[in-house]
Amino acid sequence: MRLTEYKSYQLKSLEHSSSDDALLTVRRLGLQNYEPIWRAMQYIADHPRQGRADEIWLLSHKPIFTLGQAAKSEHVLDHGAIPLLQTDRGGQVTYHGPGQLVICLLLDVRKSQLGIRNLVDLIENAIVETLKEFSIEGQARPGAPGVYVNDAKIAALGLRVRNGRSYHGLSLNIDMDLSPFKRINPCGYPDLEVTQVADLVTDKTGLMQKVSTSLANTLLRQLHYQEIV
Repeated sequence: MRLTEYKSYQLKSLEHSSSDDALLTVRRLGLQNYEPIWRAMQYIADHPRQGRADEIWLLSHKPIFTLGQAAKSEHVLDHGAIPLLQTDRGGQVTYHGPGQLVICLLLDVRKSQLGIRNLVDLIENAIVETLKEFSIEGQARPGAPGVYVNDAKIAALGLRVRNGRSYHGLSLNIDMDLSPFKRINPCGYPDLEVTQVADLVTDKTGLMQKVSTSLANTLLRQLHYQEIV
């Protein structure tokens, strides 16, 4: 699949100097259907090649409920006209829609020796650090991947590793219609409240761009790459 990009960046590693290890590509993909993105990630994981650069994709999805490998059907209360798709990511059921930032992390975790638990911690810490830039206090919870603000979930995680490469990633609610979350038990938790950045800040100008750039840069720093200009 050929991805239509709004913008892409090629960034150098701050730790490595060899051509095989030095680059990471960041792609801004805009609003996308879920399944083509998923299949493109699978293709990259299924066709590993020497010297393939790591990639981070920034995007939003058209409305869809997705089921992770641990999802149970009873946690979908009424998906109505919104599509429902079984996927190969970790985790339970969640909702994706416009105004939510999705970051896909296509990383060679075998080469970097970055274990899945360390990667989850890195993602959660990056989200918490980014929220602080907007004066929002987020917390991670042991045994419940994601980030929470005052007991309401603001970000979800779901990863898959195949052939030593990670894919899928995180979703962060920024400025979206939250009502579809009422049709599910988010991440398998009945009555779990969800929240978003727009409901917790006063200045909503350019919020999606600001938050996406901030979170991307925080992830890049923690992965020891240059930041986006």
